[in-house]
Amino acid sequence: MELYCAAYLVGFMLECSGFNVIDLGTNVSAESFVQAIKTYSADVLAMSALLTTTMLGMQKVLKALEEAGLRASVKVIIDGAPVSQKFAGDIQGDAYAVNAPQGVETVSRWLGG
Repeated sequence: MELYCAAYLVGFMLECSGFNVIDLGTNVSAESFVQAIKTYSADVLAMSALLTTTMLGMQKVLKALEEAGLRASVKVIIDGAPVSQKFAGDIQGDAYAVNAPQGVETVSRWLGG
């Protein structure tokens, strides 16, 4: 199972839970997410926003996944201080985590971990 994580704490906790996490870092372009998902056949993409400006990037990533024909094959979970369940729904994310443990619980449920 491959995961892509731009959410440091969630990524760390997922690794500790036995998942293979590939951290793409910060300030990752939508195109870089798409390329990584193609390269590694990701099951889950986790993104975190610390600033409201980052939220726009999340929306771009979801749109890029759709345009690349990858959206149906990858689950997307978001977290971070400025995001909410409503925002996750608005950008058509699969889940919102209020904190890192909830993110791990959600991904574990999806992947049977």
